[in-house]
Amino acid sequence: MKAVAVTPGTPNSVHLEEIAPPKLDSVANGMGVLVKTLKVGVDATDREINDALYGNPPPGDDFLVIGHESFGIVTEVGPQVRGLKPGDYVTATVRRPGSSIYDLIGTYDMTSEETYYERGINLRHGFLTEAFVDHEDYIVRVPQGLKHLHVLMEPMSCAAKAVHQAFEAQRRMRVWRPRVAYVLGAGQIGLLTSLVLRLRGLEVYTLARGAAPNLKSEIASGFESTYVSTAGTSLSELVKNTGRPDLVVDATGSSQLAFDAMSAVGHNGVVVWTSITGGQRKIEVPSDAINIQWVLGNKLLLGSVNANREHFEMGIRDLAMGEMMFPGVAEKILTSPVDGLDNYREMMRLLVEDQDALKVFVNIAAE
Repeated sequence: MKAVAVTPGTPNSVHLEEIAPPKLDSVANGMGVLVKTLKVGVDATDREINDALYGNPPPGDDFLVIGHESFGIVTEVGPQVRGLKPGDYVTATVRRPGSSIYDLIGTYDMTSEETYYERGINLRHGFLTEAFVDHEDYIVRVPQGLKHLHVLMEPMSCAAKAVHQAFEAQRRMRVWRPRVAYVLGAGQIGLLTSLVLRLRGLEVYTLARGAAPNLKSEIASGFESTYVSTAGTSLSELVKNTGRPDLVVDATGSSQLAFDAMSAVGHNGVVVWTSITGGQRKIEVPSDAINIQWVLGNKLLLGSVNANREHFEMGIRDLAMGEMMFPGVAEKILTSPVDGLDNYREMMRLLVEDQDALKVFVNIAAE
């Protein structure tokens, strides 16, 4: 069976690997679900793994199958599976549990262990292959009416989690009614986060470098967010125009902007970092000013890694509501299809070279 893999630790090692077909009985207690892979999304994480910035193979293998944004159709289920059946459209969560208390209660995205397990990223193979098997607990049903949004389920789970965690943390305030939010970055996570925040009724500003009009500004505006080009308006200038935001979500992949957000957020506000920066960049920050502003302003910095099942389900509900409120807008994110696993070089070229490739995904099979 074909799969797209890398050799972790070796830059630019992406290649086609032949792997054994998955077996339903590899999952204990009759809880296995066999999925035919239809599409897989790829993003900057896959590019950085191919750059050997991070990523490790499962024990016993010298390769890692990449791709963590899955969409497929169930072809067979184990005898104890109750919530899924052949013909269901599904996605799969990315994290897998270790042995900490958080892993054992289903919040495996909150593990307290140094070692973590992520399909397609670290110590577990991903989904860029023809079929996969997993435990029912990690397979999430996708409504048929959302199948046209296919690989957006995983990035939407990250957006839904980032916003949900901010509101959960702000229970400390007893009453928190955020009015203004900034979303830094207008990639897939940034745009989907803008959608989630608009559905919660916030006034949202989506910041990106490119001058409008462009596809990102069109999508942001379609979600009724205000698109701001940082080429024309700096973060500090925007703060003067809008007042300090109550919530800032960074989805840029830039550590500079992640730290800049700390100077922008208002009293009792939250900054959420969703980006992974795999490089070695060093910057100067106004540490004294940030220190005093954050202590006196009761501000909160929150890191949000990829999601557990609950957040996938939240994200799917938000996508469904988004289709009702803003029909056809989210689908515009799906810009760059690649046909077949054999075209992995074109897949990687789009990730590396094409600045207009908002969402790259691989069409693996028809239904």
